Amino acid sequence: MQTSFNSGWTVKRRVSAFSEMSGETAAETVVTLPHDAMLSLERTAEAAAPSGYFPGGEFEYGKTFDVPEDYRTKRVSLQFQGVYRDAMVYVNGAFAAQRPSGYATFTVPLDAYLRYGESNTVRVEAREHLDSRWYSGAGIHRDTVLIVTDLVHIETDGLRVTTPDIDTDRAVVEAVVSVRNQSIETRTVRVAASIEDTDSEIVARGESVVTVRAGGTAATRLRLYVRHPRLWSTDSPALYRATAQIVDRGETLDQQAAVFGIRSIQLDPERGLRINGREMKLRGACIHHDNGILGAATICRAEERRVEILKSAGFNAIRASHNPLSQAMLDACDRLGMIVMDETFDMWTESKTPYDYSLSFPEWWERDVEAFVAKNHNHPSVVFYSIGNEIPETGSPLGSEWGRRLAEKVRSLDPTRLVTNGINGFVSVLPQFLAMAAAHGDGASGGGVNTFMNAAGDMMNQISASELVTHATEESFSVLDVAGLNYGDGRYVMDRELFPNRVIVGTETFPTKIDANWRLVEENSHVIGDFTWTGWEYLGEAGLGRTVYTDREPLSLAAAFPMLIAGCGDIDITGFRRPASYYRETVFGLRHEPYIAVVRPQFHGEPRHEGMWTWSDAVSTWTWDVDAGSPVAVEVYSDAEQIELIVNGRSVGRQPAGRDNAFRASFETSYSPGEIVAVAFAAGVEVARTSLRTAQRDVELVIDVDRAEVDADDRDLSFVSIEIRDRFGVLATSRDHRVRVRVDGAGVLQALGSARPDPVEGYLQSSYETFEGRLQAVVRPTAPGAITVFAEAEGLDEVRVELRAEEKK
Repeated sequence: MQTSFNSGWTVKRRVSAFSEMSGETAAETVVTLPHDAMLSLERTAEAAAPSGYFPGGEFEYGKTFDVPEDYRTKRVSLQFQGVYRDAMVYVNGAFAAQRPSGYATFTVPLDAYLRYGESNTVRVEAREHLDSRWYSGAGIHRDTVLIVTDLVHIETDGLRVTTPDIDTDRAVVEAVVSVRNQSIETRTVRVAASIEDTDSEIVARGESVVTVRAGGTAATRLRLYVRHPRLWSTDSPALYRATAQIVDRGETLDQQAAVFGIRSIQLDPERGLRINGREMKLRGACIHHDNGILGAATICRAEERRVEILKSAGFNAIRASHNPLSQAMLDACDRLGMIVMDETFDMWTESKTPYDYSLSFPEWWERDVEAFVAKNHNHPSVVFYSIGNEIPETGSPLGSEWGRRLAEKVRSLDPTRLVTNGINGFVSVLPQFLAMAAAHGDGASGGGVNTFMNAAGDMMNQISASELVTHATEESFSVLDVAGLNYGDGRYVMDRELFPNRVIVGTETFPTKIDANWRLVEENSHVIGDFTWTGWEYLGEAGLGRTVYTDREPLSLAAAFPMLIAGCGDIDITGFRRPASYYRETVFGLRHEPYIAVVRPQFHGEPRHEGMWTWSDAVSTWTWDVDAGSPVAVEVYSDAEQIELIVNGRSVGRQPAGRDNAFRASFETSYSPGEIVAVAFAAGVEVARTSLRTAQRDVELVIDVDRAEVDADDRDLSFVSIEIRDRFGVLATSRDHRVRVRVDGAGVLQALGSARPDPVEGYLQSSYETFEGRLQAVVRPTAPGAITVFAEAEGLDEVRVELRAEEKK
């Protein structure tokens, strides 16, 4: 039996017993997991830009729970799916477990510490301390699960399903069930397995007998046959459910289920990647683990919503950056049809921040890889295992040995997926490059490696394509099934000749180069896809992708406080698509309607710097607080041959667009309230048009919700959009108001915020200022019943929306 253990926790800043003796205390707050304790801290200019100027800290979670007397003859354990970081677990005051990784799933046996028929306590300590290059959050940020089994039971993650042989008539489904016997006698039991299709019809079943010694484990393997299988793919993500039971003399001792898909993977440099025999190119998005205004809390619905929006924007693959994805995210990718490249580590033995996981890697890597593969094993969406990201050791022989150990460990646990590594050739030879630069008197940069990369992407690409990198990384690439290249598109064509058996994927690429990179993907069979940095905006690495107006601030990679977000995501932190997203969709060949983006006219003509992670400082609006007649630059993204721009009925002219012009037409005009229209032409004939209108002065609050009915459990959320629009429905992007939000009934306001890149307020309060006319409220159900969300702003009428939380069936 597995049940959620997410409710009824408290959290506080950790205070040591010695400090408590001196009178220091910390207030407790009742929370429901998953939870991000860092969001409650006050941001400060003294903190670091990588964390989004959130300070680190130590946190303590606690929960009291009853343990029935009849659990004495059971086995009881508690699964944590992610605690950031350096978790220490105590049960009834006694140390029970630790886990340095902030993203690894781990299970704590509780039996030795329990008091049966009484109340018990569990305490979890977590720390965040200069150990991440981005916003990590802190605390128990993923689900917890209480597991209660018989003494003879299926081990945690003990049902593993593969589909080794598939054709149109039938699929072989191999179910391996690991049985553990913690009784004091040898037991012979029967293991039964069945498979249900999406209609809940049983389509295959089988069973076997297994004898397990006292204190031992045994694996039984069942081959089942599914007739006329429905195959899992990104277009048709058909899923099956396997259930395994341990039966002894007619009594079911334990049961475990796993959702899986039937699909095949093939790979070669001539036909690239094939899923179910069909060639596909990966339209990929790198994503970090945070959920915007929810922080690092990986609540199931938030993860699902991200996948929905990414897929609707044209992506068919995501890359975890740079840590294992949550189970909730993997479940969503299975259901919705999204290819996954899951990733183990951002570092091995070389640190990237003062107190990061490299301090624990030599001792813990193997256990964390085992947990990583166990988590992923049954998910059909997972096609790639990445063993690292921009690892400096990949440029040395002994560092390559680490890569070999990791790759072979992964293969020993799961040989059915493809192993890759996000290798940045420039990082791999950084010591040699810096030595050469010093010898020639050219410092790489006064602002660090990333600043150098930002200012000189082409040079970095040239270094990645150099003979130095070719030789330094050859062994590291040789241990992989797919060569992952970070910012190394200069190698794509040359490697076809140098390494004819090498298959390449762009594991991390500059968003500004998607038109050229996607052409390389389309024209080279051995290049199977592109993963942009990044598909979804994220907290931390403050200002990485911003436009720098050099008369207003000095040129640097990091922005000053109060900048919070990186600024390079296709989709903003609240889930709305930015102009870069529509451009990318056009490049992918998925959009044929022109898209208008207007560069902020208040900065027109000012000197600016746009780095390799920076899209133009443009917004899709024709509502601006500037004088009529002010100069303005307009960008139109289109696959058409030509674009004509019309402002208030007057033609500004035509400009070429389409593939040969990087899918972009640029215009200089002047701002005049009214309507702006972009007309697309092919062979001189209009094929599409789009327009933007200026919002009228009289505006109102408009409230909408992604789903009016939600499940009354700790996994669901409702995302509420609050916008300022005129009576024609035009978004008033320059009419921001402070909005107060109240939630009544069977729910709570989990978070409130906007996509503002430099907020001075937190996401845990009940009022917030809109940004470009928009605000987002996240509501979490607390019980079955009605929920009402109210929003009001000075001078505008109050609006409300009704929700309903229902018991999950």
